[in-house]
Amino acid sequence: MSALPVELAYRLADRAEEQRWLVTGLWSEQAVGIVGGEPKLGKSFLALDLAVAVASGTPCLRHFSVPHPGRVLLYAAEDALHVVRRRLEGICAAAACDLKDLDVHVITAPTVRLDQQADRTRLDETITQLKPRLLVLDPFVRLHRIDENASGEVAPLLAYLRTLQRQHSLAVLVVHHARKSAGNMRAGQALRGSSEFHAWGDSNLYLRRSDHELKLTVEHRAAPSPPNIALELAQRGDALALEVVQATATEPLPPSSVDERIVSALSDSDRPLPIAELRSLCRVRKATLYARLTELVSTGRLVRSTDGYHLAATA
Repeated sequence: MSALPVELAYRLADRAEEQRWLVTGLWSEQAVGIVGGEPKLGKSFLALDLAVAVASGTPCLRHFSVPHPGRVLLYAAEDALHVVRRRLEGICAAAACDLKDLDVHVITAPTVRLDQQADRTRLDETITQLKPRLLVLDPFVRLHRIDENASGEVAPLLAYLRTLQRQHSLAVLVVHHARKSAGNMRAGQALRGSSEFHAWGDSNLYLRRSDHELKLTVEHRAAPSPPNIALELAQRGDALALEVVQATATEPLPPSSVDERIVSALSDSDRPLPIAELRSLCRVRKATLYARLTELVSTGRLVRSTDGYHLAATA
């Protein structure tokens, strides 16, 4: 039996300093993770909004940019196909894109059992054929017959999804339920079943309702997490889609002097600035700079390009 491959640390390939995003601020590129929450909070709407954004290149929730759009593969195990289509049409209407132009492929098989080798093989072959950037599985409970409370049964199934991510270089999003009446627990710890779910995710999104407000909590393994985001399921004509509730004068976003330094540095430059140069000019911790850049891009004050960041054009 051959030994495991190793490499000296200093020879490991350099990774660009800048965080890579599938959806800026919400989901890291090629991340696995959970969209979680109690029943009837809009988890499926959020997962579909991410799917529409990645497939169309339009901002997720009309707020979070998609740097590199690509194909999406979706399996909605609980909803009839006509319901999936109607929801996608509503989100497309809100996003000002056309469903017929949307590069989302929907698995129409009545069941997919990821604890069965035959279905694993079929899913792997489908991914090999379509080469999606994002795989959406909704919900986890319909994908198996294992005991979700048993770590020894959950861990191998999640490991299989991690293997798919690594072999095919794609992001994997799994919708999963949280325990009812777990509002006092940390969002990730409130997920139903084994603690393996919370530990597994690279990017996790949690929906919770507090004082009649729907809040989105974002967690990342390798990037700072933004403050909670207020959402609402809004009706616009025939369209039904989640939207970000904009902060009002009585609910200001946390101020940051770092923002002023970033804007000043970009104002003084006649070209986009990469993150390494911005960090040097602003004299700020990398994690803090990532967080503020993400916020400034998501609110439209900055634009991110292949050459770096620059100020958004003003009317």
